[in-house]
Amino acid sequence: MVTRESPTSDRRRQFIKASAALAAGAALNPAVWAQGSDAPEKKEVRIGFIPLTDCASVVMASVLKFDEKYGIKIIPTKEASWAGVRDKLVNGELDLAHVLYGLVYGVHLGIGGPKKDMAVLMNLNHNGQAITLSKKLADRGAVDVASLAKAMAAEKREYTFAQTFPTGTHAMWLYYWLASGGINPMKDAKVITVPPPQMVANMRVGNMDGFCVGEPWNHRAILDGIGITAATTQEVWKDHPEKVLGTTGDFAKKYPNTCRAVIMAVLEASRWIDASLTNKNKMAATIAEKSYVNTSADAINQRILGRYQNGLGKTWDDPNHMKFFNDGAVNYPYLSDGMWFLTQHKRWGLLKEHPDYLGVAKQVNQIEIYKQAAAQLKVSVPKSDMRSSKLIDGVVWDGKEPAKYADAFKVRASAA
Repeated sequence: MVTRESPTSDRRRQFIKASAALAAGAALNPAVWAQGSDAPEKKEVRIGFIPLTDCASVVMASVLKFDEKYGIKIIPTKEASWAGVRDKLVNGELDLAHVLYGLVYGVHLGIGGPKKDMAVLMNLNHNGQAITLSKKLADRGAVDVASLAKAMAAEKREYTFAQTFPTGTHAMWLYYWLASGGINPMKDAKVITVPPPQMVANMRVGNMDGFCVGEPWNHRAILDGIGITAATTQEVWKDHPEKVLGTTGDFAKKYPNTCRAVIMAVLEASRWIDASLTNKNKMAATIAEKSYVNTSADAINQRILGRYQNGLGKTWDDPNHMKFFNDGAVNYPYLSDGMWFLTQHKRWGLLKEHPDYLGVAKQVNQIEIYKQAAAQLKVSVPKSDMRSSKLIDGVVWDGKEPAKYADAFKVRASAA
């Protein structure tokens, strides 16, 4: 039986072929990195991903064949949950993964499952997550953290909020946001773990009052009429780190050339995505397909262009939307970024004692491998491994005195 493809599928194939040809033509000569002592030790790499907009650079590195330029073949593998990604990384079923920053650190310290030395090769994106509240709560006036606190005080009951992994980024954004409004997530609410693609369905049947997750699931909740966007995570921390390209410490040590090749391929894909609005729209159409995120392109292509709506009639253009490259500013694995997650793990009682914040970050973040890859692509790197940011509560994080920083929060687990 012959299956006839739709004109849309044919056009998409033509676009991908044309884009790959352009990319290959504009690239540096990869021969140096595909031969001799610098040749990738492992040619085929399985990279896990969760159906989220920010898996795009990994997916497009494969779709546009950036990987082939560096002597590797990326096999993107769709996973059902972050716990599944963790387990498959630890047992070697996956070589690398598009993964939550805080998950990598949690596994490294043994607080997010089995303890295993882990590695962060690069940052994949900044910004672009959000906190959704149910339409029922919004109808009661809870549309931001201040009005949520009032609603919770006025009607005493158990309030349930969902995040995607206990040590992950979404848990930390949710907790930080709630605490900024005086709500202690360990005392005043019930917090559950739900895989990203299941968030909307769970809210639809009333299993939670709010959730923090990556796109497109916050915008999907608006399109489906069941939730509103109460905050974006870039409001919590402008240009915050989010997903990383993660692997085990053993893999990074055994296959450094492979790791460098993957970083280069994903860096090229990141640069391609951020290069134009046209590329972003084409990326959205590609990752919306069933084999990747499995949603409609209109659930993806608005917020990746910075076009936001909150589900209550407000629309705005956000210059701090999801970025994949931003002239290389996104991808550097700052030590201070990794350390920040450790401070929050300590704040919320996931870590009982202060770790060696800087020492752990230096173990996990593979800065030298990243610098080697960036140099080959002429991607600039910062002068310092630390950066400074002011978060939603006005507190500045700069990587200095992490123990003092972690202990200074008034709303924390020990205050529950």
